[in-house]
Amino acid sequence: MQRVLPDRPWPLHSIAAIRRLEQRAAALPPHTLMQRAGLATARLTLALAPHARTLWIACGPGNNGGDGFEAALHLKQWGKEPVVTWLGEEAKAPEDARASLQRARAAGVRFSPEPPPDWDFALDALLGIGSTRAPAGTLLDHMQRLNAGRARVLAVDVPSGLAADTGHAETCVQAAHTLSLLALKPGLFTGVGRDAAGAVWFDDLGVAADGEPPAAILSAPPAASQRAHASHKGSYGDVAVIGGAPGMAGAVLLAARAALHHGAGRVFAAFLDAQAPALDAGQPDLMVRAWDSLDLAAMSVACGCGGGDAVRAALPRVLSTARALVLDADALNAIAADSQLQALLQARGRRQAATVLTPHPLEAARLLATKTGDVQGDRLQAARELAQRFGCVALLKGSGTVIAAPDGALHINPTGNARLAIAGTGDVLAGWLAARLAAGESALEAASHAAYLHGLAADRWPEGVPLTAAALAVS
Repeated sequence: MQRVLPDRPWPLHSIAAIRRLEQRAAALPPHTLMQRAGLATARLTLALAPHARTLWIACGPGNNGGDGFEAALHLKQWGKEPVVTWLGEEAKAPEDARASLQRARAAGVRFSPEPPPDWDFALDALLGIGSTRAPAGTLLDHMQRLNAGRARVLAVDVPSGLAADTGHAETCVQAAHTLSLLALKPGLFTGVGRDAAGAVWFDDLGVAADGEPPAAILSAPPAASQRAHASHKGSYGDVAVIGGAPGMAGAVLLAARAALHHGAGRVFAAFLDAQAPALDAGQPDLMVRAWDSLDLAAMSVACGCGGGDAVRAALPRVLSTARALVLDADALNAIAADSQLQALLQARGRRQAATVLTPHPLEAARLLATKTGDVQGDRLQAARELAQRFGCVALLKGSGTVIAAPDGALHINPTGNARLAIAGTGDVLAGWLAARLAAGESALEAASHAAYLHGLAADRWPEGVPLTAAALAVS
């Protein structure tokens, strides 16, 4: 069993792949997989709550409930007081779950129609990965009681109500910990999943996932790099930040400062406002230029930061000539509303020119001509569709940022927190991304690494110190 930390690339598997793993495990002696799952759950419960006495084990009608029965059996044998509520019927229970039910009864586990009046720790073994129906009745009542209780909850496999493939949920259990069994599921790390799952643990139950391609990869930290002594500013590339329509100059300055502090050799701030300042007094090593005077074919460009409607006029040249390109904010909105700009973006894809889109869910919905709810309902599919439609890397912001490449590769970023939910942090990300593209990283590498470090900076931000985009840009 392992705690899932953002220290390595973790493979994430779909429900379909997990079903194939279950079929592979059918060669084991009967009931082995459920017994292993229950023992792993009981061990983790004991580690997380060693002093808990009364444990509510909320079991559903399927095999997830069977895992709960097995956990209850061990906890009873170890001197705990598990109280099992079961929402199933013995005649309709799956064979493995029925066998575990009988084992738990034989061990003297207490079964009750109602949860205990007070409990020290709880196990959510209600639904697992197999349920697609909206919770109702007693099932919904038990989910709500788990969420309302003062004690912590350990979800067995996934929090009940959470879609394992997508991280979407209308109603789900809010767990402090989740033990993912057989394989890690993408939905634990994006959308609602990050809040619902809490700390994620993993046990493969002795069944290797060899030969099963992952649905996505949980991003790893970028390798540490050291600059060669025999280098100069030209070795690290030029970045141009184009945006800053009237009243929005700050967005360009945030992105440009971020690119400079993230290692770009030279950074040019190119305002779309003719009245913009000719100097950034707080960062005088930034160079201010007219956007149409720059040699974009030799640069990594971040376009759209605070661009307003003015960015539309710049986009045809930017899309056609920029060596590497990050499209953010108003640039994305302009492209979503203009089929000719979409055609130019698709032409970049056919040329395999390095390009990264960085939409938040509403901007993604505009690009896909759909609704924000549809994007959030399946963030992996939305990012995948953006990447394939426009032939570029799509970085879909939000909890559990999803990065998709045109070839189908999918990464989910494991870092970051709600401190980033303020104005300007997206401009900082665009600047960091442009700097990594300028240094020669591929679009997928740059997007994955910039998102990881962006979130990590927020995770490491000192307690009690407000996080602002301006401070993040130079961190």
